[in-house]
Amino acid sequence: MPQLLLIEDDAIMGESLVDRFEIEGFVVRWSRTLEQAERWLEAAAFDAVVSDVRLPDGSGEALFERRRQAAAGLPPWLFITAFASVDRAVTMLQAGARDYVTKPFDISALVGKVRAAVGVPEPAPAADAAEDAEDAALGPSAAMRHLAGQAARAARRARTVLITGESGAGKEVLARHLHRLADGSGAAPFVAVNCGAIPETLIEAQLFGHERGAFTGADRPRRGYVEQAHGGTLFLDEIAELAPAMQVRLLRVLQDRRVQRLGAEQPIDVDLRVLCATHRDLQLLVQQGRFREDLFYRIHVVHLLVPPLRERPDDILWLARRFLLEQASERGEAVRGLTPAARAALLACRWPGNVRELHNRLERACVMSENASLEASDLFEEREPAPATAALPTLEAFVADAEREYLAAMLARCDGRVGLAAQALGISRKTLWEKSRRYGLRAAD
Repeated sequence: MPQLLLIEDDAIMGESLVDRFEIEGFVVRWSRTLEQAERWLEAAAFDAVVSDVRLPDGSGEALFERRRQAAAGLPPWLFITAFASVDRAVTMLQAGARDYVTKPFDISALVGKVRAAVGVPEPAPAADAAEDAEDAALGPSAAMRHLAGQAARAARRARTVLITGESGAGKEVLARHLHRLADGSGAAPFVAVNCGAIPETLIEAQLFGHERGAFTGADRPRRGYVEQAHGGTLFLDEIAELAPAMQVRLLRVLQDRRVQRLGAEQPIDVDLRVLCATHRDLQLLVQQGRFREDLFYRIHVVHLLVPPLRERPDDILWLARRFLLEQASERGEAVRGLTPAARAALLACRWPGNVRELHNRLERACVMSENASLEASDLFEEREPAPATAALPTLEAFVADAEREYLAAMLARCDGRVGLAAQALGISRKTLWEKSRRYGLRAAD
C-alpha cells in the first residue's frame, strides 16, 4: 500500500484527510509540525507528501526546499494553500513540487492528484455477477454503475458522506442505498431530516432533543433526530440551509460522536453514520463565509455526485419501468405499458426536474389515463395528442413507427448530428442517413 506523509496543523482538516486516504487504501502518517515531519522524512521512505504551506513552526515550502537540496529522489510533493498564497505555490511547482490545491478544496480532487502522482489507479470495477448486479442497483447507465461502486466502498468504510447533485436527481435514493448496504440486519434506523424545512427557532430542539422544562412547552423529555438515528443513519438533506449556530453544534457531534440535549447536564454517546446532501456549491459558500470551513471538511470525507438525468439517458426507461411497477403495486392494478411514441418522448425530454419530474409525470398518467399502455399525450399534456385510429396497426407498421420515433428522439438528443447519433445507436452513418430519408427525418449534417 502507498505510504503518504500528511503535514497539516488543522485538526479537523487533518482528521478528514486521514480518514479519506485510509479509505482509499493509503497508509498515512500525520504530522502537525515541520519538525516532526522532517524526522519522519529522514527515517522512512514515503510515496508522496501532502503539506500545508503554513505550519505553526514555519513554512511547508521551506521544508520542501531543504529536502529538495538535501535528498535525492524527493517523493511527489503536493501543497495545500490559501488562495492568497497561490503565487508561492506556483513558484514551488517551478522548483519541482508536483501540484497544489487551494482552500476550500474538494478532497476527492486531492485524492485524484495524489493517486496520479504515485501511479495508483482507481479501484477496478466489480467482476463477478453478484457485484455486477449491485453496481446496477442505481441504474444501468455507466455513470450510475460507477456511482454504485463508489457507494459500496463508502458504505463499508466511511462514517460521513457528502452527496451532491441537482434537485430531484436522486440524492435521498442514494442515501437510502448507502444505508441498506451498511445495515446488514435491515433493522437499523434511517432518519431523514430536511434542514431547510424546519424553522430556525425549532431546529436545535428537533436535531438534538431536549429535557423536560428546557423551554416553555417542553413538558416531557424528547430524543432529537441525532439520538433517534443511534445505531443507524442520519440523513441531513439541504445541509447548506443549516444556520451557523447549528453548524457549530453539528460539528461537535461529528467530532465527538456525542450529543447533549437542551437543558441536559451530560452528553449522550451516539453511534451513527451521517449522510449530508445539498444541491448548493458548498465550496463557494465557504468562500463567501456562509458555511463553516471546518464543517465542510468534516462532512466532505467522501463526496458522491449524483449526475442529472439528462446526462444518463440509459436510465430513463429503466426508471420508468420501476415507477410503473410501483404504481401498479400501490393501486392493485395491472402494470401499465408504454407505447413506442411514449418511450421516444421520454427519451427526447431534457428532464429539468430530473428523476422527480419523471416520477411525477408517470404517476399522474397512471391516475388520469384509462389506457393499458400510456401514450405520449398521457405523459406530456402540453403536446398535441396523436390522432385516434380505427384499427390496430400491423406488426410491420408498429415496428416501423417505433423505429421512427426512436431515431427521431436520438437525433433530437444529438442536436441532429448524424455521426453522434449513429455512434449512440450502434449503426453506421450511411444506415442512419438511409433510415432518416425513409422516415422523413431531418438531420443537421
